[in-house]
Amino acid sequence: MDRIIVDFAKSTGVVKPMHSVNNGPVYKFAADQRITNLDHYRAAGIPYARIHDASFEADYGAEHIVDVNMIFTDWTKDVNDPASYDFQLTDEYLRVIEFGGAKVYYRLGSKIEHWSKKYNTLPPADFHKWAEVCEHIIRHYTEGWGDGYNMDIEYWEIWNEPDLDPDDSEHKRCWGGTAKEFYELYAITHKHLKACFPHLKIGGPACAGLHEEWLDGFFQTLKQNDIRPDFFSWHVYASTVEKVREKIRYARELLDRYGFESTESILNEWNYVKGWEDEEWIYSLKTEKSLKGAAFIASTMCMSQYEALDNLMFYDARPCAMNSMFSTDFVFERLKGYYPFYMFNQLYKLDHAVEVLRESADVWAVAAKGDEQNVMLSYYNDDDNSPEKMVKVEFKNVENPAGVRLEYYVLDAAHDLALVREEVFTATEFASYIKLPVFTSCLLKIVPLTNA
Repeated sequence: MDRIIVDFAKSTGVVKPMHSVNNGPVYKFAADQRITNLDHYRAAGIPYARIHDASFEADYGAEHIVDVNMIFTDWTKDVNDPASYDFQLTDEYLRVIEFGGAKVYYRLGSKIEHWSKKYNTLPPADFHKWAEVCEHIIRHYTEGWGDGYNMDIEYWEIWNEPDLDPDDSEHKRCWGGTAKEFYELYAITHKHLKACFPHLKIGGPACAGLHEEWLDGFFQTLKQNDIRPDFFSWHVYASTVEKVREKIRYARELLDRYGFESTESILNEWNYVKGWEDEEWIYSLKTEKSLKGAAFIASTMCMSQYEALDNLMFYDARPCAMNSMFSTDFVFERLKGYYPFYMFNQLYKLDHAVEVLRESADVWAVAAKGDEQNVMLSYYNDDDNSPEKMVKVEFKNVENPAGVRLEYYVLDAAHDLALVREEVFTATEFASYIKLPVFTSCLLKIVPLTNA
C-alpha cells in the first residue's frame, strides 16, 4: 500500500506559481462571433501567461502581435518616435490576458520559425538599436509611453531557445546566428534594460535544453559583463515526472555553480513528449489531450512545488496541437488537462504549503493550509498498464476546532473533478484510504464544519 503523510503543522513556505502557462485566453472585446474560454481560464487562477508563440494564433492577432519585429516593423525608423511602433493588437491581447486574471510574462524576440525561409529569427542588424526598441516596448506597457499602459509586467525575457540548433545547422529555428553572437546580443540588451528599469526582472534566454557547453559560454559572458540575471528560463519536454525533476535540480545546480545563487529558475515550457518524430510524436499529441496527459500535468505540479523552482509555465494554452486544457475547435470546452490547473489553484489561494512525505514511486502530492486545508494528489506512471493502487493518506495536525468535512473531488475517466465522497472527522489526526486507478488525480478539501 502506498502511503502519503501530510503534516499541516510543518510549513514549507509559500505555494509557488506552478500552474502558469504560455499564452492567454481566447476572447474578443468586440462581440462578433465570440467563442471564448475566458471564464474557465479565469476560474483556473492562472498566475502568469508567457506570451511566446502568440503570433501563430489568429484569434490573438497573429503576425501583428508581441514579437519585436511585429511591433517595430521598419528598422530604418526612429526608435524614439511612437509612430514607429504598431502596438494596437498587442495592446488588445495583453488586455485580454489581464482580463483573464493572469499577469503577463513578456518574451522579447520572435516565435519559432519551422519553415525553410527565416524572417524574424535572424540576428538584428544593430544589437544596440534592438535593445532600445525593447526599452520602448517596456515603456509603452509599464510607463504609458506612446499612449500606452501602466501594466504590472514584472518579467521581461530576452529571446527564446537560442540554443535549439548548433552553429553549423542549416535549419536554425529560433536563432539564426552563432552562439557567440547571441551572447553579445543578450549582454547588450540585458545591461541596457536593467539600467533603464532596475525595478523590473530582466532575464532569459528560455533555453531549449540545459546544454552545458552552450551554457558555459553564456554564463561566462554574463560574468565578464558583470551581469546577474534576475531569472534564468529553460525548457524540458518529457514522458516521466522524474526526468522533469532531474532537470529542475540540474538547472539550480548550474546556476549556483556559476555564482548565480539569487537568480530565479523558471521552467517556462514543458509538456508530455515521448518523442518528436513519427509514431512517438503522434502518440505524444494524443496523450497530451488524454487523462494520462492530465495526470502528468498534475503530478509535475505536485512535484515541482517542493523543488528548487520558482515558476512553472505549461506549454501551451494557445489553441494548438499541444494545448491539452481546451478543445482546439471549440475553445470553451474543457479537456481533462484543464482540471489540474483548477486543482492547483485551490492550494495557490492558501497561505502556506505544508510538508508532504511520500512512500510511493509514482503517487505525487502537494498540500497547503489557510482558510481550508487542501491536498492534491495524482497517480502517474508512463506505463499505460500500471495496476490500480490503494493509497493511505495520513493527515497530521489538522486545525479542527469543531469538526471538519473531508471532501473528495476526483478527476478520472468518468469524472471531471466531481465531488464523489464526504467524511466528517473530529480529531486532529486521521487517515483516508483511496483507491486509485492509474492516471487518477484527486483534490482533497478539509473544510471546517462551522463554515459549511
